Amino acid sequence: MDETTALLPKPGSPPRTPLPKLQLSVILFIQICEPLASQSIYPYINQLVSELDITGGDEKKVGYYACESLFFLTEAVTVLQWSRASDHVGRKPILLLGLFGTGLSIMCFGLSRTFWTLVVRSSVVGDLTDRTNRGQAIAYFPAIIVALAYNVVIWSYQATLGPFLGGTLARPHDRFPKIFPGKFWQDFPYFLPCLVTGSFVFLGCLVVLVLFKESVPPRKPPVSTDADTDFPSDEVQPAQRVGPRSVRELLVFPVLISISNYVALAFLSIALSALLPLFLAMPLEIGGLGLPPSKIGFVIAAYGVTMGLSQFLFFARAARRFGEKRVFVGALTACLPIFALFPIISVIAQRDGVSPIIWVLIGCMLVLGGLMDLAFGAIFMFVQASAPKSSRGTANGMSQTSASLARALGPALSTSLFSLSVEHNLMGGYFVYFVFFAFSMFALVLAGQLPEEIWDEVDD
Repeated sequence: MDETTALLPKPGSPPRTPLPKLQLSVILFIQICEPLASQSIYPYINQLVSELDITGGDEKKVGYYACESLFFLTEAVTVLQWSRASDHVGRKPILLLGLFGTGLSIMCFGLSRTFWTLVVRSSVVGDLTDRTNRGQAIAYFPAIIVALAYNVVIWSYQATLGPFLGGTLARPHDRFPKIFPGKFWQDFPYFLPCLVTGSFVFLGCLVVLVLFKESVPPRKPPVSTDADTDFPSDEVQPAQRVGPRSVRELLVFPVLISISNYVALAFLSIALSALLPLFLAMPLEIGGLGLPPSKIGFVIAAYGVTMGLSQFLFFARAARRFGEKRVFVGALTACLPIFALFPIISVIAQRDGVSPIIWVLIGCMLVLGGLMDLAFGAIFMFVQASAPKSSRGTANGMSQTSASLARALGPALSTSLFSLSVEHNLMGGYFVYFVFFAFSMFALVLAGQLPEEIWDEVDD
């Protein structure tokens, strides 16, 4: 095999090994239940922060205290350490620890009465959940491309169900007073969605404990044989490479440009995910729409549906017809009208209220968001093809760590810029959208550095 060998298998390639259905079902269930908990907070997190003791009742300052970044920051710091630990003690113990800690933390999140308890519990969830445990689950798959394909579907599913549960179950005493009476539900209005999603995570913990089979074989000590002394060490072929390449050896153009584009996309995506619920929740007079958590949950759930449908219906066909680079660039271009629509919707809403035209424009934004999501499948293929087979785990770790740092910066920067824009009336309160519109243009320039076709598969 040489550097001209294609990444995807040729028609004459041997058939893939069938995946065990039971273990595949367990893995998919794991990947649903954990992000479900973290995604469920989006419809009400801004309202929760505004009700705490940190903003002093000033809704313009809510964006300064968004907690979403803490999740990804702790994830970026710990993801490699958890992954290495799983290589030593096995996937199952790490999965169990992550699931149990996530379920417990999200339930405690709903009992938080101060901003700093939110900070601690968001950090714990970020340490134990999402890509750390998702990485352990993916490691079970014999083919990484198969894992990525399933990941897209699962992400879209939980991105729909999580916000829907969070928005629907928030403040049950106000919405269902006959079912949830009493002072407890008044004092802790966001505990119910945390209880439901946390219970789902604990169910996942039980499923792993009973049904998940360990994929890391026990380590055996090296056995010394007489054959070891029959051949001198200088006869080993120097061209035969053993083990994956180091991180330093992977700092080459194909890997760096692929990861850079992935980071730029992740930054824009998470910034949009943080801005959208903030924009929907804030009052009309400060540039938002003033929607309740139930409607915010519906909008974010619809966003998840559009992501899932776009991936399921269009990605494979578009990639075959136009190529990965054109799909990536085309999908990334959708960021420009998305960020341009925010101030347009705000201006119309301040003039006419939340009228039907507002919902039509929100629908257009969600469709464009689903189109933007196609870029992830394309850039994943570039990242996979940029490194040799034995080093793809390291390349994936580099990309996920870098993307986690971008996802940590994105919510903090976007929500803080939102508050800064409306507090100081920068560009009419819309400065934040101009910033991300400009960054989208920069991301398109960066995307132009990718080759027209993904790199040929590199052998070790």
